[in-house]
Amino acid sequence: QVQLVESGGGLVQAGGSLRLSCVHSRSIFRFNNMGWYRQAPGKQREFVARFTSGGSINYADSVKDRFAISRDNAKNTMYLHMNSLKVEDTAVYYCNVEAFWLGVGPGNYWGQGTQVTVSS
Repeated sequence: QVQLVESGGGLVQAGGSLRLSCVHSRSIFRFNNMGWYRQAPGKQREFVARFTSGGSINYADSVKDRFAISRDNAKNTMYLHMNSLKVEDTAVYYCNVEAFWLGVGPGNYWGQGTQVTVSS
């Protein structure tokens, strides 16, 4: 089994910044998708940012130029750097990794989510 644990959420004023972290309990041999998603109250979960297996990075239009995704393979950690936060960024943020995991095999896992609340 693989566990993904997010942290770094909280309450921030509009215009502020937060950094989310997602630590995965197993190392990755090869991934298909590594990314962040979010779900606001009453809305469906939506894509925020991801690494693709082809080596590129994708962002949702709503966060482009404000958010940045990064990872530290040595620490089994993926980050989401969020700047210029807006009230509409308020949501529960989830990390997701679909990969071939060392010692486990293929699997698609989600974290438990971390709440980000942006006040006006």
